[in-house]
Amino acid sequence: MIDKLSLIAVYPELLLFIMACVIAMFDLGVKGKGRTPTYILTLFSLAAVTGLLVSYAMTGQTMYGFDNMVVSDAMGNWLKAFAALAVMVTLVYGRAYAMDREMMRGGELFIMSLFALLGMFVMISGNNFLVIYMGIELLTLSSYALVALRRDHSVAIEAAMKYFVLGALASGFLLYGMSMLYGATGSLNLHEVFAAINTGKVDHRILVFGLVFIVAGLAFKLGVVPFHMWIPDVYQGAPTVVTLLVGGAPKLAAFAVFVRILVEGLLPLAVDWQQMLMFLAIASLAIGNFAAIAQTNIKRMLAFSTISHMGFVLIGLMSGVFNGQTQAAGGAYGSAMFYVVSYVLTTLASFGVILLLSRQGFESEEISDFAGLNQRSPFYAGIMAMCLFSLAGIPPMVGFYAKLAVLQALLSSGGTMAVALAIFAVMMSLVGAFYYLRVVKVMYFDAPVAKTPAVSASLDVRAVLTLNGGLLLLLGLVPGGLMTLCAGAVAKMLTS
Repeated sequence: MIDKLSLIAVYPELLLFIMACVIAMFDLGVKGKGRTPTYILTLFSLAAVTGLLVSYAMTGQTMYGFDNMVVSDAMGNWLKAFAALAVMVTLVYGRAYAMDREMMRGGELFIMSLFALLGMFVMISGNNFLVIYMGIELLTLSSYALVALRRDHSVAIEAAMKYFVLGALASGFLLYGMSMLYGATGSLNLHEVFAAINTGKVDHRILVFGLVFIVAGLAFKLGVVPFHMWIPDVYQGAPTVVTLLVGGAPKLAAFAVFVRILVEGLLPLAVDWQQMLMFLAIASLAIGNFAAIAQTNIKRMLAFSTISHMGFVLIGLMSGVFNGQTQAAGGAYGSAMFYVVSYVLTTLASFGVILLLSRQGFESEEISDFAGLNQRSPFYAGIMAMCLFSLAGIPPMVGFYAKLAVLQALLSSGGTMAVALAIFAVMMSLVGAFYYLRVVKVMYFDAPVAKTPAVSASLDVRAVLTLNGGLLLLLGLVPGGLMTLCAGAVAKMLTS
């Protein structure tokens, strides 16, 4: 018998699942390449789910359901709300792009996006290893299908195959690590695993062995070195709207899984996983930034850029524990959450401009395609410049404050290693500024390509892109509200 509280805890997931099934059936009767009814119903469903999640998050109440297998708390509900908004914005930006390509004119883009979002919700709400794994698999299986959506495009099919093979390998790592921890602790529930490890009676070698495989599997999902091989190929090969779906909202879910497993479940092993995260962060910052310099394809450049940004997220995560004890509740983890939210917001706007420049029979993927954009459309060039400044961490954009917050959390953890890592992160950010500013130079100082049509967009795209770009500046000037929200949400999660 399922108790009432269990159902209340998963109302957002239930609503999303029901609407995804309804839209899948409804789309069977929709005719024409526009798919306007399906599009509107999808946006309405996402708005309803977001509203429900915000109401849950505002109460700040923590609820457990299904024998403590799922949890509904402030951090999870805010992350799910941000993920739903990110998917909604992605579909607004990408609808025209999809409808211009014959193999993407059906309703599959909208339906599979909803199921991918459902996978993110399950990942974020998981309080049990198997529930988290189910969410990861639902997200990745939907992502495989989305990447291969253009069945007439060999590059997209190749990217989907690479993603599938490497994803299966990472899932194997994750499952093997979970099985090791289950064998050592006798439970799959994160709180029970934490209690078992905290007794000190479990063989530490087995725990570390399982931890290595879990961190490896999670590192693949986040896309950090040395598990980053799929990121550039998938970003470049996938249709641009799918690249945004894969590279945006899922980062929020991956962050939540890191916090759930490493902090809520495996905090007694913090000394071990901190060292792993530090290695992953250093390698990601170095390889991500230096590899991005050599790229001429802007999607591939942003892929390597993503790897470096995830290195900053890992720095925030590893800074939350000092000498085996968590720092001030919400401090470091709140800064990491702020960084992920800021990164997703910036990614949405940057790919929104790339999608605008793409048109039927043409993919705006090369950096040279942005030549003279300021002469063709000063407004959209300005939006793209703001995105690049934010990614580079140049004030007053939100990316600057996000980097500053993470570095402050790192330095507050103390020790010479923290200072050395902070200096290294700043140096890598300077390297990153080079390839971001190179695109700005192309937009403002290079001559436009001959016979390039003017940039045009529908009213909804212009409105959302304007709001998106405005938030990059507003949150950079006044970051306190979002930072307080993130820190408070994480603090409630840690103390519940």
